[in-house]
Amino acid sequence: MPFDLSLAGTIWMAVAVSIAAFIRGYSGFGYSALLIAASSLVTNPLNFVAVVVILETAMSLQAARGVAQDVDWRRVWLLLAGAAIGLPLGLWALTGISEDAARAVISAYVLVMCLILLAGWRLKSEVRGAPNFGMGILSGLANAPGMGGLPIAAFFAAQPIQANVFRATLIAYFPLLDLYSAPLYYWHGLVSWDTLWAALLLLPLTFLGNWLGSRHFLNTDPQEFRRFAIVLLAGLAAMGLMKAVL
Repeated sequence: MPFDLSLAGTIWMAVAVSIAAFIRGYSGFGYSALLIAASSLVTNPLNFVAVVVILETAMSLQAARGVAQDVDWRRVWLLLAGAAIGLPLGLWALTGISEDAARAVISAYVLVMCLILLAGWRLKSEVRGAPNFGMGILSGLANAPGMGGLPIAAFFAAQPIQANVFRATLIAYFPLLDLYSAPLYYWHGLVSWDTLWAALLLLPLTFLGNWLGSRHFLNTDPQEFRRFAIVLLAGLAAMGLMKAVL
């Protein structure tokens, strides 16, 4: 099995991928964070960072058709400029600590982001210019464990941005961020044959879960379902933090 996962660990990750992909398809939220948080319970979460980036890129490219005209490219370039600074710093810090320390840092970060998302803060107007560069730095730092989307999603959700622009800008930003991230992950030893093997095995489950979620088989409002996803993510992060501490 990739990363020397046990049979139980492999089944756990297969279920986690299916649920995370369904949640993403249904509510547009949380695939990377859910998968990294789930992986921290059965292996070193850094093992799945590059796997998540590969799978996220595949889903983003699948959803990219017809969104170019809605992308706020100025935001995208400012975010990427900031991420170019934040990501190397985040990788340098995260790969220099022990597995349990990495698990604790990742879990604590996810818990904080869940609280921010659940708080539902709102701004009266859109934030332009330099603050987007600053958020890019934060996103780059957070993308060291493959979760650069959480701060950007929270930042965008707090602003009165049109839904089509919100979605299109994220779809444009993340593949570009991942293209920049890939060689840095390789340089820091986070890419191996196990990475490619795991991504290949999990890709069908990812596409299936994403497709099922996008069909909205549940009679639940996507916003309510997103809150459920945040609570589930917080629970996984709390378990990861407990494992790291104990």
